[in-house]
Amino acid sequence: MVAAVLVAALVGASTAHASKFIKKGIYDDAQVLYGNPDKVFPVLQQMGTQVLRVNLWWGGPNGVARRRPVNASSPADRAYDWATYDRTVRYANAFKIEPVFTVIGTPAWANASAGWNAAPSRPADLQAFVTAAARRYSGSYAIEDGTTAARVNKWIAWNEPNNPVFLRPQFVPSGGAWVMRSAADYARICNAVVKGVKSVSRTGKVACGVTSPRGNNQPGTTRTSVSPLAFLRAMKKAGAKGFDAYAHHPYYGYPSETPSTKPPPGKRGQPTTAVTLGNFELLTREVARLYGNMRIWVTEYGYQTNPPDKQYGVSFEHQALYLTQAWKKLAKHPKVDMMIWFLLQDEERVPAGWQSGLYTAHGARKPAREAFERLVPRRP
Repeated sequence: MVAAVLVAALVGASTAHASKFIKKGIYDDAQVLYGNPDKVFPVLQQMGTQVLRVNLWWGGPNGVARRRPVNASSPADRAYDWATYDRTVRYANAFKIEPVFTVIGTPAWANASAGWNAAPSRPADLQAFVTAAARRYSGSYAIEDGTTAARVNKWIAWNEPNNPVFLRPQFVPSGGAWVMRSAADYARICNAVVKGVKSVSRTGKVACGVTSPRGNNQPGTTRTSVSPLAFLRAMKKAGAKGFDAYAHHPYYGYPSETPSTKPPPGKRGQPTTAVTLGNFELLTREVARLYGNMRIWVTEYGYQTNPPDKQYGVSFEHQALYLTQAWKKLAKHPKVDMMIWFLLQDEERVPAGWQSGLYTAHGARKPAREAFERLVPRRP
């Protein structure tokens, strides 16, 4: 009980004062984790990138945990393969870019092979893995080659848990009615990540929520999802606590929307359930109501371009303009600590992939690349 009170006090203290700066970042695993770091990191540095979001896969095809560990909270357990992440944090540290780890992906052994996007059967398994990761990247852990792994101080619990692509099921039938399952599962995921990080470093920062901008709130449909505000309220009710920041992805819905355009109303004139940058204050007010003086992280944002995406893309010029406008809006908000752009380089798959990169798939610069470099971290 005393430890819980101390942790709560520390969390409250960490959110009491707004920073004079907002950090700009990039999220592009294809380039950062699996590309050529000798080419990628100099570009990130030239652009003035300050934070770098990467997915730390617990399970899945690229997961750290290749099998069930014997000592799950030890980074030295032979079930773990950290090589990709050791390299990434080493390069990030050398180029003075702060890594932000998103913990995601359940191993088959941790949920009876329900899939990487289903919650672990035992949150303690996830907590143990996060403890191992936080120990390895504490800034004082000697890795196998005799060097000390660089520190990771910012963590994100999962990705878009209100979206069935990343967490399922969203709803389950119970007593003749549908009950929201994703928020309850996610509250346990959030708490496990918080406990794992804080058990190693009380100054480590954890963001929960990480919500996608839209949800249909329609159980039983082909792609059931939960709107962000409904999800936020439900995860609070389910007991999500102890985290330092609420993360959200306030993407536009249509290419006609600018960063200041409010999302369209719902069906039959009902209020919108989407939270984009155009009505971002709805989210920040609800976070404050439920969690008090909570920090806000925008951990994913972007505009796709046409060419090549003719359905959702905007022109190269508008992408650069909207990037700048989004930054200026978020920089005015005293609780927003970062804006992370998705992607550095377009994916080649059209239209299945994303084309929000600052470079084309063939490596040509878009105007948004220079716009990103010109972003000023200081608040107006």
